[in-house]
Amino acid sequence: MKRQVSISALLIGLFYFIFFSACKTEVQTGSEEYPIRPVGFTEVELKDDFWTQRIRTNHQVTIPVALQHSESTGRIRNFEIAGGLAEGDFQSDAPFDDSDIYKIIEGASYSLNFFPDPELEAYIDSLVWIIGHAQEDDGYLYTYRTIHGDDSHPWIGSKRWERTHVMSCELYNVGHLYEGAVAHYLHTGKRELLDIAIKNADLILEDIGPGKFETYPGHQGIEIGLVKLFQVTGNRDYLDLAKYLLDARGHDHIGEPPFWHGEPRTYDQAHKPVTEQTEAVGHAVRALYMYAGMADVATQTGDRAYIDAIDRLWEDVTCTKLYITGGVGSRGAIEGFGPAYDLPNMSAYCETCAGIANVFWNHRLFLLHGDAKYIDVMERSLYNNVLSGVSLTGDRFFYPNPLESHGQHQRSEWFGCACCPSNISRFIPSVPGYIYAQNERDVYINLYAGSATAFDIAGNSVAISQESGMPWKGDVQIDVSPDEPVTFSLYLRIPGWARGEVVPGDLYSFVNYSSNPVNVSVNGEQLPLELDRGYLVIERQWETGDVVTMDIPVDINFIESNPAVVTNQGKLAIQRGPLVYAAEWPDTEDNTVLDMIISENSELNPVFRADDFPGGVFMLDGEAMGSRRTTDGDIETFSKQFSAIPYYAWAHRGRGEMMVWMPTSIETARPRPAPTIASTSNIIASHPTGSLGAVNNQIFPRSEGDVDASYYHWWPRTDQTEYIIYEFSEPEEVSGAGVFWFDDGPEGGCRVPAGWRILYREGDEWLPVNNASEYKVIKGEVNRVTFDKVYTGALKLEVRLPENFSSGVYEWEVY
Repeated sequence: MKRQVSISALLIGLFYFIFFSACKTEVQTGSEEYPIRPVGFTEVELKDDFWTQRIRTNHQVTIPVALQHSESTGRIRNFEIAGGLAEGDFQSDAPFDDSDIYKIIEGASYSLNFFPDPELEAYIDSLVWIIGHAQEDDGYLYTYRTIHGDDSHPWIGSKRWERTHVMSCELYNVGHLYEGAVAHYLHTGKRELLDIAIKNADLILEDIGPGKFETYPGHQGIEIGLVKLFQVTGNRDYLDLAKYLLDARGHDHIGEPPFWHGEPRTYDQAHKPVTEQTEAVGHAVRALYMYAGMADVATQTGDRAYIDAIDRLWEDVTCTKLYITGGVGSRGAIEGFGPAYDLPNMSAYCETCAGIANVFWNHRLFLLHGDAKYIDVMERSLYNNVLSGVSLTGDRFFYPNPLESHGQHQRSEWFGCACCPSNISRFIPSVPGYIYAQNERDVYINLYAGSATAFDIAGNSVAISQESGMPWKGDVQIDVSPDEPVTFSLYLRIPGWARGEVVPGDLYSFVNYSSNPVNVSVNGEQLPLELDRGYLVIERQWETGDVVTMDIPVDINFIESNPAVVTNQGKLAIQRGPLVYAAEWPDTEDNTVLDMIISENSELNPVFRADDFPGGVFMLDGEAMGSRRTTDGDIETFSKQFSAIPYYAWAHRGRGEMMVWMPTSIETARPRPAPTIASTSNIIASHPTGSLGAVNNQIFPRSEGDVDASYYHWWPRTDQTEYIIYEFSEPEEVSGAGVFWFDDGPEGGCRVPAGWRILYREGDEWLPVNNASEYKVIKGEVNRVTFDKVYTGALKLEVRLPENFSSGVYEWEVY
């Protein structure tokens, strides 16, 4: 229930919080670690231009922007209302909005390590104080229920925890609280938020578990937080709770049954016990948070069944469901996984949060197994999918990250569901923690970035620093400086892309792979390139002054997909170093790219440019063939100059076409439309969106379920009349029209319309055409209508939406 607090009490409490916050006793730790220990980002001095710039932008722009939007959308106000510091109803959109504040606090706590910022630190302190007031007396913390009570939202149920296995997100929220609290404690020395987290976790221990209320989180994530809480407190009950919440999935007597209305509960991975799961299914972020949590629990408990399960799941994802950008999740309707090899481009979801979770999971698998293949996947996701999620200016974001656009996509300032921006704010400052790792006398360098750190090897401090031009240049120099000569093994990762392997497995492969060999030398003496699980291992006695030099060629290569990926047949992608490239509209003379055709023999030249991209990028200049339809039904080609940009840098210069997978023939290209009445018309609609241009681009779905054909829709509008207008370039005599309706089937919200008609403009009036033939609404074909000739400057397509669904249009033709 709400508690009222006077303003004077607020000010006094805030004073005592700030003054005494650093004076608490330290928390005792006690836990097992991964076989390989990562070097935390606070132990790494980053000197790299590429990542330093992004971490600085995250501190100066992204975190302040996230806090600003959290204020303007009422997320912070929710805690004030729940704590009796203000009055009102729940202010933002969803009960899970609490989690955004916890993630931003986590990110700010990390960022303060790099940039001492008294103003930001004081602001975070004030948030912690407000959160403390929002927490109920017994430790419960969930602002929606505290403000409005039980049964106040369809997701939350009639009592605490009742719907947590579905959508309440009570456990998901506090999982991020635990992560934020541990980060805040470890990186500021203040434990107020940690005490809040412990109080909440202790309540869950009392309420949930065997012989108590049995449930599991409908959105995973708390498992990771509980393990972190265990690591910082030494309280094994938190670890046991994390394992219980994983093991509770897939059982008839807990939560919902594994089958619901005859269908498996795959959306939240509750269809089977976690150790029996073999295929990545359902919501991608939920799944990958769960897999990362399983790795954490397995490390602490030694549960081999967990490790075997996540190894199987990794094979499934990496070999059949991984995008070339390192993204995961092909189905927007469930924000998650489709079947094997289902990897459409324009409708690719590849949520930014899922990319971050993929980094988490693969890094943990490396720490378990010591194999560079996990870092190969992690690096691909990091440099491509994750970086695409935030603009170079740090203030615009992508939620999904498609691999093709017809101009309907653009970055957003914020989202109603803002999990991705807040996740970015906490992830970016942690990147230095992925560079180095250690297992006793084995030192790993996984990523190449200008940086320095130190290792303790048998009581001997060994300083290691590296200079690197990655991702643009592959020259690396590593200086090794032990206090005393010491023998240890230096594991240098040789990236898969530098040895002819795109990713493990056969999902992708290089075409006519051409690259200079990797060269490594110690003190000028070249070493043979003999690899152990993707690493060149240099075991020797190291002395101060030893220098390792590496030349890792960042050559340009073309990539093809496994033929089972139908949407990529007859197409190639481009990669240089760890970066996947894309063609985007500003980099051609005619501002189009979907009509392009390239060859595996196309010559591309890297050129560094900084005009449109802060910090600059290497663009790849080359020549392709353009294609266009003619009025007699043929397709003609022509020479076309273009430049490709790193995929992460797209959508910084306005709306327009973009593609990663580039056609190699006319059959797979999207030729520019022939000049027709429809294609030359100006388009107006009742619901204008960036996808409106799809209706007259002469692109039809190649087959049922072709999700890479562009379309326009009126979703989420239903049961009302909508329209599209063609304003002709000049008055025309017309007597027919054809419409190919968009219907996304049982997973989507669009169906063929309840009805439609054509009207023509006469003066200021819209009149129905006369003697129209039947207005058909058949899915999967052009629905044509004929009518008496009219001479007009505009036609209107008027559509009646179904009662419970919306509708959409692939193409509207006029004859």
